[in-house]
Amino acid sequence: MKSSCASHSRFAFPLSGVMSGMMLPVLAFAQPAPAVSADSPAKSLGVVTVNSGQPTSLPTQIPTTIEGVTREQIEQTINATDSEDALKYFPSLLVRKRYIGDYNHAILSSRASGTGNSARSMVYADGILLSNYLGNGIANGTNYAPRWGLVTPEEIERVDVLYGPFSAAYAGNSVGAVVDYVTRMPTKFEAHAKLSGFTQNFKLYGTDSSYGGSQASASLGNKNGDWSWFVNANRTRSSGQPLTFATTALSTNNAAGQQVVTGAVPGLTTKNVPWLVLGGNTQYQTTQDHAKLKVAYDFSPTVRASYTLGYWSTATDNSSQSYLRNTAGAAVYSGPVSIDGKAYTLAPTLFGVSRESLEHVMHGLSVKSNTRGVFDWEVAASLYNYQKDQVRASGTAQPASLNGGAGTLQDQGGTGWNTLAFKGIWRPDGVQGAHIADFGYQQDSYKLRILKSNIAGNYLSDGPGTVASDVGGRTQLRSIYGQDAWAFAPGWKTVLGARLENWRASSGFTNFGAGNANNTSYASRSENFVSPKAALSYQWSSDTVLKASTGRAVRFPTVGELYGATTPTGANPVQFINDPNLRPEKSWTTELTAEKDLGNGLLRVTFFTENTRDSLYSQQTFDPVANTNISRVQNVGRIQTNGLEVAYSGNDVFKKGLDFSGSVTYADSRIRENAGFVATPGDTIGKYQPRVPVWRATALVSYRFDPALTATFGARYSGNQFSSLDNSDVNGFTYMGTSKYFTTDVRVRYQVSRQWTAALGIDNLNNYKFWNFHPYPQRTLVAELKFDL
Repeated sequence: MKSSCASHSRFAFPLSGVMSGMMLPVLAFAQPAPAVSADSPAKSLGVVTVNSGQPTSLPTQIPTTIEGVTREQIEQTINATDSEDALKYFPSLLVRKRYIGDYNHAILSSRASGTGNSARSMVYADGILLSNYLGNGIANGTNYAPRWGLVTPEEIERVDVLYGPFSAAYAGNSVGAVVDYVTRMPTKFEAHAKLSGFTQNFKLYGTDSSYGGSQASASLGNKNGDWSWFVNANRTRSSGQPLTFATTALSTNNAAGQQVVTGAVPGLTTKNVPWLVLGGNTQYQTTQDHAKLKVAYDFSPTVRASYTLGYWSTATDNSSQSYLRNTAGAAVYSGPVSIDGKAYTLAPTLFGVSRESLEHVMHGLSVKSNTRGVFDWEVAASLYNYQKDQVRASGTAQPASLNGGAGTLQDQGGTGWNTLAFKGIWRPDGVQGAHIADFGYQQDSYKLRILKSNIAGNYLSDGPGTVASDVGGRTQLRSIYGQDAWAFAPGWKTVLGARLENWRASSGFTNFGAGNANNTSYASRSENFVSPKAALSYQWSSDTVLKASTGRAVRFPTVGELYGATTPTGANPVQFINDPNLRPEKSWTTELTAEKDLGNGLLRVTFFTENTRDSLYSQQTFDPVANTNISRVQNVGRIQTNGLEVAYSGNDVFKKGLDFSGSVTYADSRIRENAGFVATPGDTIGKYQPRVPVWRATALVSYRFDPALTATFGARYSGNQFSSLDNSDVNGFTYMGTSKYFTTDVRVRYQVSRQWTAALGIDNLNNYKFWNFHPYPQRTLVAELKFDL
């Protein structure tokens, strides 16, 4: 491995290093070693001096697991069409990316958090928050995945990942992982352009078709005196495979006069109950535009101001395909039908159609010093705004619904969040002194409003009508933190810190139209918590480091979990999915690590454990007043996770030019206490936490035939897992199931000339058909042509 800039050794080991006056802990995948100059500093395991480049925003001194990948490694080894692809081969990480350009369900999972828990990880770009804490997972007819679209693969200079909540500088959402994208900032004039195309042949149930798209990206940048700037633009056109399916339970009623249809596909539910699959839904055809402007000004050699303006938009058509055909061969979408002699009734919205129009804008401003002296400081602020966010959905049957008719309009305009931070670094004895202290104040504010209106005329063009539901509210987190890295003896280092947090929820409301008895305004809440952190490292020998980290994390309920109700349904008029009295999740996480330098590689073994109380999941409890089961987001008493992670990264393994990185993770994550249930009281106790597999593994082998040609083979594996709290979904290989998988990827990259580069890759080479509620892409071919000036 090498860092994204010049380094003195092959590996940047994940303890600490000096980067632009800051300590940088990183471990990245294998990469050729740069030349070692005579004046390079001597190598010391766990410490690496980086002489130039852009500093990470990750904590500067924590001796814990931090891994990374550089721009060069991404370009050579990964078929990266979206920014989240950079995380593809990281140990224990998975992004639920369902198709290229997936902007609304690509949730990050980590060691002890599944792909339904977006609020249990943090994603940043140049220190600007991209994680969406307006909600958690997918709910309320909307999504809360990180805003990956605000970073393109061509912008990335480096990606670093901190595992676990061991830095006091981050809120409790860091319990799973903190991801930091560092994007390019030129030191001289540069220009880049990239064209790519992709396609997959997708066969599942009654779907047999090709889906694909194209991507174009261009960027310019320069540094003129004290000014530097960078501009990037990207357009992605993508057609994804069906992601959901129209299904029905088997009927026992004999057909009498109904329209006879064929084409239904027999299958099994996640509980192995027979059903029929009638068609493919949620096929997105999307055009996404991204634009980014970054400007920096150096007030002095040690003080820099930076501003970032990001814009992302999408125009998306969501279509459906019926497998059913009448005797004339025409598609059938609704009404009474006869299938194999049994009677069925197809609802008008069984094959849904919708149109989305979204425009999101991001601002980031920071002023920071870099004196490398006794004191450095930073002031940073960011704003993320849903400038336009509309989803128009049909309420009538196809094919008429393709041209209009009644429907709904969901509008989230004005939703968003903002952050403010004041940070300081105090080095009383200098950069190499015994103490280096980090401290600061942070304020994060979130505002959510989801207004869903009925449209009686033309859902494609008419304005909002009567209110179907109107929900929203605000949360705010104000924090102060401090931590001290203390080298108290030769070979020993400890970091002690704490985070004090005040959380407030306010302005919550649910509205189901004028005069509805369930319209509610909620009282404000305010709570205070303290989260201590501690870490210790010991240089056991010249080639081995031992590390231990522990920390508490408090993950507060999001606005969507507190106030995001749905329209009352059923006999009981108070069945909402929100709960304004949810308790925050409280986790204690610990890891013990041994790292050994093997000369041309680094081996890491990490034991981790996490004990989480009051985890937030949707489940049922019995309401004796209403005399019914109430389903909503609730607190699960306690989830315990114990696991082991082994990771290796090496250069020139067995022969010169052959690089290898890989990992294996074992995690036993179980529900130990829970008052709620799925079907019957007690049915979740001892069961596995949803979407946290027991086993997972990655491998990446890259061979440099010569300086111009590199070939890469990658593999990813995940074992059996469940989606439900009671683990009753025993069939993962079906719609709504969560299955195991084993996929292989290949990439060949050729440097045609100094300025031109071509690459050809295949993801899911073995065409493994696997699920995470939705079906993942099948074998996908990617071709790229890149120009660098």
